[in-house]
Amino acid sequence: MLVCLVATCPKCMGFLEDGHRCPRGVFSRLGEALVTVVIGGGIGTALCYAFEEHPVAPLVLAAAALGAVLAMAVRQATSGRV
Repeated sequence: MLVCLVATCPKCMGFLEDGHRCPRGVFSRLGEALVTVVIGGGIGTALCYAFEEHPVAPLVLAAAALGAVLAMAVRQATSGRV
């Protein structure tokens, strides 16, 4: 049986390697996600009003939700973190 002992960070229990940084706190990540969703929802709503002069409420809501989802997907794809 091969047992490999590696050093772990006492704070986050992650692997200690060169350049290790503990992940940010919960409120920081939550704030970043909330800002991303709000900006994406705003862009989706603005695009909805750009294409349709008097859109119905469900269309605006769907456009805002789609904008928020796309903004979160872009943020995850570009951040390099999973």
